[in-house]
Amino acid sequence: MSGEASAPPATSPRAPRPGIQKSSGAVTKKGDRGAKEKPATVLPPVGEEEPKNPEEYQCAGNLEVDFAELCTRWGYTDFPKVVTRPRPQLTFAPSASTSEKPTLDDQRLSGSCSLNSLESKYVYFRPTIQVELEPEDKSVKEIYIRGWKVEERILGIFSKCLPSLSQLQAINLWKVGLTDKTLTTFIALLPLCSSTLRKVSLEGNPLPEQSYHKLMGADSTIAHLSLRNNNIDDHGARLLGQALSTLHSCNRTLVSLNLGFNHIGDEGAGYIADGLRLNRSLLWLSLAHNRIQDKGALKLAEVLRPFELTHIEVVERRRLLLEKGSQERSRSPSTSRHGDSKTERDKNQLMGVSSFALVEKDKTQTVKTPKGLGKKKEKSGELVKKEEKSGPGQSPTQGTPKKEDSAKAGKGKVTIPEQKLSKGKGAKTGSKEKRSILMESELVGEAAETVSPLLEPVEHRDGKVFMPGNKVLLHLNLLRNRITEVGLEAFLTVVQHQAQFAKPKGTSKGPVGLLWLSLAKNCFSPQCPAYTMIQEMMLPRDPINKSKHKEEEPVASCT
Repeated sequence: MSGEASAPPATSPRAPRPGIQKSSGAVTKKGDRGAKEKPATVLPPVGEEEPKNPEEYQCAGNLEVDFAELCTRWGYTDFPKVVTRPRPQLTFAPSASTSEKPTLDDQRLSGSCSLNSLESKYVYFRPTIQVELEPEDKSVKEIYIRGWKVEERILGIFSKCLPSLSQLQAINLWKVGLTDKTLTTFIALLPLCSSTLRKVSLEGNPLPEQSYHKLMGADSTIAHLSLRNNNIDDHGARLLGQALSTLHSCNRTLVSLNLGFNHIGDEGAGYIADGLRLNRSLLWLSLAHNRIQDKGALKLAEVLRPFELTHIEVVERRRLLLEKGSQERSRSPSTSRHGDSKTERDKNQLMGVSSFALVEKDKTQTVKTPKGLGKKKEKSGELVKKEEKSGPGQSPTQGTPKKEDSAKAGKGKVTIPEQKLSKGKGAKTGSKEKRSILMESELVGEAAETVSPLLEPVEHRDGKVFMPGNKVLLHLNLLRNRITEVGLEAFLTVVQHQAQFAKPKGTSKGPVGLLWLSLAKNCFSPQCPAYTMIQEMMLPRDPINKSKHKEEEPVASCT
């Protein structure tokens, strides 16, 4: 034991690799432990205690200290260092007054720098964990890892030290050798991180199974996702399109999706377009540097203007309308009373009683009788009474019974105007707490965020049902594809339609359609009339151009 020496760290022509561990008597593989340190080499599941140390290490929120300590406890001797991300330096433009000839001191300095050039390059390409800090409290805001393989055990260490970073907003992994298995482990640690984490970038990580759609699951909180340069083809695009939306599910958190520099063709663009049919959360989409031709461009343009519903979508829309009507009738506290009055009205009309007298009778019942809303009314209020006993704050749907209780507290004055008022109050309280919105919408279905796009106002033409189209998408980038003038004409029709129905200034907020559309560097001439018209129509809609125009106006007035 004493005569044995530890194995030298494995080297590579580029940079030392993380994952070198202590060994006693045998050279171990990268990422594995020595036989005497741990008999098994299987990574423990995310969230479990460390097998080597019985005492759990409490992370203090300092990534540099926590990561180094955890790596040491896990047996790593050579691991990446946590450093602050270097910011790009501004280039210095020499003035005319300075001498162009270098001085002797400058020559000596340049000579010393050349001697250290190899070492500086080596240090630059060494595996590191670059972090961007908040200027106020120096807490970690973003994490950048590039150019070295992130193993599953490194992800296990991240699962312990990342949750303590309360201000973490983004994780960027560039060419880190992810596999479908390590991607699953990475997705499992995301819910453990702070709720401020909204951006994930996985670029240069091609996967055999192309399981990137798992990042867009129903429980995902990612708002910005970048998947550039991952060799995503039509199969991967189909999975991503289904993650955007299907007939029965829809992603409601993703705001921007970058699929540039991939291998998506016409078929894959069609799958993405299918995902945009019923998705009402995605605002920014980039399909630049792909292989999309006219067929795919026509599919994308189709969903941005009124399109025809398929037979399956029409059937689902009818089902949702029936379900919505039944829920509204069941939620109404006066449903049973109206049902009783309707039967009484039928009987009284047979007996010769006028309908006017019956209406007066109904009015006196609503005002004078606080007790007798009928046994059926009492049965419908049993659920409300049970939730009253549970107390405030114990149920995520407490806003709904409170509305009915306030109506009961009005001494029997349960009228239709009061029901509308209670619904408005419920919407206000729901907007304050996002979690209660989601829970109430699942049970009640009133929240605007959960309304299915199939319930949007439609247009009936020639026996067909037409949706108004996706007007939520604001940014679409199709730079450097293979679109010709055929696809260009389709996007010209989209821009003309959206400009025709654009909302004027001063109106209420809502979907406005495309504000930015990039079709440059495709298979058509830049002087093409259709392309020129698209640019002219999109220029006043571009918010960046508007801001520049506003900045130039005061300058022009001063001159």
